[in-house]
Amino acid sequence: MTQKIAYQGEPGANSHIACKQMFPELESVPCASFEDVFELVSSGGADLAMIPIENSIAGRVADIHILLPESRLQIVGEFFLPIHFDLLGIPGSTIEAATEVHSHIHALGQCRRLIREARLRPVIAGDTAGSAREVREWNDPAKLSLAPPLAAQIYGLEVLASRVEDDPSNTTRFVVLAREAELPTRDELPGPAVTSFVFRVRNVPSALYKALGGFATNGVNMTRLESYMVGNEFAATMFMADVEGHPGDLPLQLALEELEFFTAEVRILGVYAAAEFRTRQAASS
Repeated sequence: MTQKIAYQGEPGANSHIACKQMFPELESVPCASFEDVFELVSSGGADLAMIPIENSIAGRVADIHILLPESRLQIVGEFFLPIHFDLLGIPGSTIEAATEVHSHIHALGQCRRLIREARLRPVIAGDTAGSAREVREWNDPAKLSLAPPLAAQIYGLEVLASRVEDDPSNTTRFVVLAREAELPTRDELPGPAVTSFVFRVRNVPSALYKALGGFATNGVNMTRLESYMVGNEFAATMFMADVEGHPGDLPLQLALEELEFFTAEVRILGVYAAAEFRTRQAASS
């Protein structure tokens, strides 16, 4: 039986592209919402999930920092996807004759130069690939779509301009989720690793400073730290972090032990191999 990987969005979305590039042998399953993706994997309807967690321009993806810790799913991998947008129209359409361009609000914001130069009116759609599907359905040469390259193939649209994003370095980081299992040992994960976790500091002065001190003194590189509120309490703050290394490595082991001393809660979300993109970027910096 073919294994399945779920993603949020319509066929042709960037999440779909990430699934196909990282797991070409798996069946990609579109879902209407992130909640649907988490539920499908939790219930056994899909084996994995591909979830965008942060973007180099737009920052963190909304709601994921809340959904992920509550889902009880486990991060088992990561994938970095360079984000490219093409300007698409129905066969026979031209940029000169078009008046509107439809896409997700982030895509419209990341392609301002083209929109301004072509004098197109931006129209917000719920999804980049969904806007391509709608343009195909409307069959109106005056309406164009900004969508990932895969959307043109799926919906039979013509590419009027390629890679029209303002910043060619725009990249989205995805995490791969699976149902909870035993964390991989250091022997099972011999190369560069990433550990993701959430924690809540104790309500004492300088608690965050003290909690993070162990990572500095043990030489552990923290690549991501974000805070979010818990429920409706402004005093209860959770933090989500990514660090380089495996909990079996002595420096990280010591840092996590010190973290627990100053926190009310610590939970590891996943231990997984660092993506090649991350290791290349570190080597070039």
